[in-house]
Amino acid sequence: MENTTKKTNGGIIGVLLRGAGQVMFQNNAWTGLFFLAGIFYGAVSGGTPLVAWGALLGLVVSTMTGYLLGLPETDGNQGLWGFNGILVGCAFPTFLGNTLYVWLALVLCAALTTWVRAGFNNILTLWRINSLTFPFVFCTWVFLFAARAMHELPAIHMSTPTLMSHFESIGHMSAGEVAEYWLRGISQVFLIDSWISGAIFMVGLLISSGWAAVWAGIGSALAMLVALAMKVSGYDIANGLYGFSAVLTAIALATIFYKPGLGSAIWAIVGIMVTVFIQAAMNVHLQTWGLPTLTGPFCITAWLFLLPMLKLDHRKIPDHSNWHKTNKTHLKN
Repeated sequence: MENTTKKTNGGIIGVLLRGAGQVMFQNNAWTGLFFLAGIFYGAVSGGTPLVAWGALLGLVVSTMTGYLLGLPETDGNQGLWGFNGILVGCAFPTFLGNTLYVWLALVLCAALTTWVRAGFNNILTLWRINSLTFPFVFCTWVFLFAARAMHELPAIHMSTPTLMSHFESIGHMSAGEVAEYWLRGISQVFLIDSWISGAIFMVGLLISSGWAAVWAGIGSALAMLVALAMKVSGYDIANGLYGFSAVLTAIALATIFYKPGLGSAIWAIVGIMVTVFIQAAMNVHLQTWGLPTLTGPFCITAWLFLLPMLKLDHRKIPDHSNWHKTNKTHLKN
């Protein structure tokens, strides 16, 4: 089998690290190591160390679930069982209190993402797309909704369901503030509010793919510019909350699912801008339920831009469904 050597490339540790890296589409253990380092730094320095331990637990559980279910090891060896689980692990301590049942629910939810991903991909492959991070989004929404009715899942860090109220747009920003807000847009991919973590994540991307790092930076920067032009909440801009889904959109459209080139670059730029509007719309809609958008805006935007399967250059249109079967950064002709 083509990828059997991957299993011995770092063993189970390598598989887990690649699972962390796959959150931003990088099949690289060193990238995953930097991502974990950034998570631990941001969580510990921000006074929320449980987020880091939750990320590690979710990563391990979702990966082990793939082995227990006997799913194709080509996926597992590339870390494709782990990336949804690590995001679940970041989300639960971020939004819920610290109880035994929260941690048990985290284990169940992280495991659930592995088989939900397999099911979603079976359906979405018909349209030559895949589930991306939607298993994380869907499963986490279910548990956060349930928390409203379960006292042992205290929703103490979730917002109160309400209609969007008046907010202050951001004023003058120094160059230092611009850089911090830009890097927070990258760190928030893992629900980490730290510009230093964002810088660590950028280093991790550079190790694997210079283009992925460039487009992550473009995604966060352009999203911030659009949000500023539209005068969205200054708090959201300062904390990178309009950047993280745009970062994933940028990497996906510019470097993964379309051949890198002028056409895909233009397509990615448009996708980044659309992500900001979908983010704002979902913020308004989900705030009435007190739910976070998570990476939902990225999933919706990516699907909208992948479903047309446009031919952006002279080469054959890539088969989007192959992303979860290949261990290469770009799809082949």
